Order: sequence, then structure tokens, then C-alpha cells
Amino acid sequence: MTADLNVTINGLNLKNPTILASGILGVTKASLKNVVNNGAGAVTTKSISALPRQGHPAPIIITYEAGMLNAVGYSNPGAQKAKEEFQNAQTVGAPVIASVIGQSIEDFQAVVEQIKDCGFAAMEIPLSCPHTPGFGSLGGQHTPQMAAAITAAVKKLTGLPIWIKISPTHQNNLKVAQAAEAAGADAIVAGNSMGPGMIIDIETAKPILGFKMGGVSGAALRPIAVRCVYDLYQTVKIPIIGCGGVASGRDLIEMMMAGAQAVALGTAVFIGGASVFNKITREAAGWLEENNYKKITEVIGLAH
Repeated sequence: MTADLNVTINGLNLKNPTILASGILGVTKASLKNVVNNGAGAVTTKSISALPRQGHPAPIIITYEAGMLNAVGYSNPGAQKAKEEFQNAQTVGAPVIASVIGQSIEDFQAVVEQIKDCGFAAMEIPLSCPHTPGFGSLGGQHTPQMAAAITAAVKKLTGLPIWIKISPTHQNNLKVAQAAEAAGADAIVAGNSMGPGMIIDIETAKPILGFKMGGVSGAALRPIAVRCVYDLYQTVKIPIIGCGGVASGRDLIEMMMAGAQAVALGTAVFIGGASVFNKITREAAGWLEENNYKKITEVIGLAH
């Protein structure tokens, strides 16, 4: 008998617990459909700001032996273009989560107002970007006070579930999650990339990335993300979406045993393409069957 991979988060039904992380292949509705056709349980748009953003200078991404370094800088065409592109997002074939960014509470509200009727299933609010001045950690947003204020401000504007994306490495991450939960957050995404880190080209004696430093993701992040999810599971009552370094079915099971109800994939998709969703879910289903589990939900929090 094939193991049941279905999960439910905030009333959203996912055919499996994999989610496309923000920033990878989430630029158009067509690209999101392609990811869903390749097996993703849900998909997240590239982050949307109120006004268009050019982002950081190239190069913006480099892979290395333990993962990836990126400093994209939230390049995007702005909320009005996003509204046009993602209209009727519910036709993509799986839940579509909108990633919303801002430099102020008013910015977050402006984006939510613009896109709230596009057919999105939830809104993800990253408060934890480690490499873009004015946003996330570099914008003073990763504090309990700001997490509560931003969560409450966007909750007023929409009945959609609000997912708050936190840092896996900040010492205050549990307090930030608790503050967001108290202010009405419906789930916590844990976490963003860590760092920032830097890689230097020793031939030119210069940092490789255009912004010099960037967020660290991929395999190097996975043990940190697993520990963050594990701690959160003991701290908050709302669902947790694990994110960081998952690249195999075993990785997915590990993250869910730590307490995640679903798992977002980013670097694995960048490196392996959209087909990685089918690969990981097949591997996870195989592991469940070999170990006599009927449903993937049976492993959630098992490490506790």
C-alpha cells in the first residue's frame, strides 16, 4: 500500500508536504504551474514589494561545496505587476503562497491590499533576510516587537493565513515566533538563509558576490534549520514549515520528525531543477512504506 503524503496546514490541503520556497522559480504563474506539475504540494511566489526593485548587482548567486550563497536583493517588478501576473492564482493547481516584503509596516500593508484578492492561499511575511539593507534582519524587523506589529497590521487587512518567516540563527528567534503567534500569525516558516557569509575569489582577491556577502543555504544550513524547527515545536502551538537544506526524502522525514508539518525547498530546486519535488516525495514515500507508516503525518514531531 502506498503511504499517504497528504498534509493540511491552516485548512489548506497539500497533496504532499513539499513547498517551493520563495525566490526560486516563483516569478510567473506559468513557472509556478510547472513546479506543481513536477510534484510540489504548494508553491511560494518570489517576494513582492510595494514598488519595483532592481536588487543587488550581479553576480547574485554562487554555489559551493556545502550549499549556496545568495544576495539577490529582492529584485521584483512591484505589487501592481504582481497583481496582474498572479491574478486567479487558485488555478495553478496547488495552494499559492504570496511572499510579501516591506521596509515599513505601511509597505507590508500596501502590498497586501494590492494582492489580497488574487486567489492566494496564504501570505508569507519574511522578517529575517540577512543581506538586504532595510529589510528583515538588516531592517530591524526580526524583533518580538516588530514581529507582533507587522503580523497584527497585515492580519487586519485579510482573512488569509499569515505565515511569519524567521531566522534560524538569531538568538531571539523563539521570542519572535511567540510574539508573532500572540499577534495572530497562523504558521511559522523556519527559517530563512543564515549568515550573511562571504566567498572570496583568491585570484582577484575580491568577494565574488556583487553585494560581497549573502545568505547561506543548502546542506550547510540543514542541521541548523532542523534544530530551529525542533525548538519551535516545543515553543509555539501553530504549524511550522521547515526550510533549510532539504534535498532528499530522508531529509524531509528528518525535518518533519523535528516538528515541521511541511517543508520548503529552495537550494535543492536551484541545483536539481523542478523535478526534485517528485524525487523527494518518492523517496519519502518509500521510506514510510519500508518502516510501516501509513501516513506521513505520523512522523510529525516524532523526535520529541
